[in-house]
Amino acid sequence: MSTEAPPQPDSTDCSHTLFELPPPQAPPDQTVGGAARVQRPDRHQFAIQMFPLDDLLPSEHQARLVWEYVEGLDLTRLYEPIRSVEGRAGRNATDPKILMALWLYATLDSVGSARQLAELCTDHVAYRWICGGVSTNYHTLSDFRTDHVELLDDLLTQSVAGLMHEGLVTLDRVAHDGMRVRANAGGSSFRRRKSLEECQAEARQQVDALRQEVQSDPGASSKRQQAARQRAARERSERIQRALKELVQVEAAKARKNPPSKKDDEDDSAGQDPPKKKTSEPRASTTDPQARVMKMADGGFRPAVNVQYATATESQIITGADVTNAGTDLGLMGVMADQHQDRYGQRPDEILVDGGFAKREDIDKVTADEITVYAPLYKSKKIVNLYEPRPKDSPAVAQWRQRMGTPQAKEIYKQRAATAECVNAIARNRGMRQFLVRGLEKVRAVVLWFALAHNLMRAVSLRAAAALRAAAVVASV
Repeated sequence: MSTEAPPQPDSTDCSHTLFELPPPQAPPDQTVGGAARVQRPDRHQFAIQMFPLDDLLPSEHQARLVWEYVEGLDLTRLYEPIRSVEGRAGRNATDPKILMALWLYATLDSVGSARQLAELCTDHVAYRWICGGVSTNYHTLSDFRTDHVELLDDLLTQSVAGLMHEGLVTLDRVAHDGMRVRANAGGSSFRRRKSLEECQAEARQQVDALRQEVQSDPGASSKRQQAARQRAARERSERIQRALKELVQVEAAKARKNPPSKKDDEDDSAGQDPPKKKTSEPRASTTDPQARVMKMADGGFRPAVNVQYATATESQIITGADVTNAGTDLGLMGVMADQHQDRYGQRPDEILVDGGFAKREDIDKVTADEITVYAPLYKSKKIVNLYEPRPKDSPAVAQWRQRMGTPQAKEIYKQRAATAECVNAIARNRGMRQFLVRGLEKVRAVVLWFALAHNLMRAVSLRAAAALRAAAVVASV
């Protein structure tokens, strides 16, 4: 029997294999490292994921707090105008609760643009959770934000009144402050009377020309283009007309501030005209007629509005909100005190303001309403003792001067910066640096949105602190 080994097949010989085999290779050298093997992303692969929106949002997310707050509101006035009702044909309307929650959460998230909010409703998990599969558009969002000023004002009153009923907010001491916020108007949009009248004439000619074009040749352009051009020309003419009306108020205010001097009518002894003080001619904006050029915090002058907030010092809850186009805070302290009376049936016991509010007439009025005023006195080199009453002071003003000289009053006044300035800083951090809407009524709506959003988060903190105190009392017993 033969013991010879069978012949090994040649690797290049295809007679014993189905395919030609590669030549044998030497084993890899373990001492030499090769290319790193990593898992690389493949973004073209298909992935099917099944999960509800509710699982994407943490249980303590801020959006859930906003929705819980909105569900507890009485929004009957928002449902009454809806024409799509059960039993009738038509597309379902968007739930007003969704729009309310979207703007509250957007305000907390420093989102002030309706277009940006509409994009977030499709891209961001929190906004998608609020929508819950309901689609919306920026037109609906923009209109809803500014169309319900009275409702927002009532909600502010109701929310603060509810916290007062719970014992979390009191009107014992309120800090009132104003801040100038950039308006949605450019500096070049401010025109003098002559320029405004010329612009108005041009706008009317454009409206007439478009109307004649439509009548003479209806097929010159599409109906949609014709309507858009006519609407733009008509709106421009209306804005200029409003600017002319606002210019009358600007001229009146400037006349009160700079009354004509008697010396202007007297002849100079040398036969020359007396020197006159140079004053800028009154102007009004063609884009936002109710905006005014104001001196800002950085010392520059820009179109702006004056936002007024009143805040309870103990709770930092905003109790009053308003907006004006006055460049000064003089005369607004009494207005805010009256607003508290209208909202809650009572005025604050004490009110803390800065020196810009300290007007004699206001101090007299507020003191007559049994409100104690804390405001700083202007320093003067001519007066040694600022806290000593002056001959022209009324009894209320004299008491105010003497009060501010006491250590107790100085200690109380420190709460103004810790309250009013803090609330203003929070509002600016949430985007209140420039308004994207025009007109005091729409600006007031945005100001109220900021107040509601701020009070919402403060109420959560106050209730949590109250619960901890209650638990500590129970544990001690």
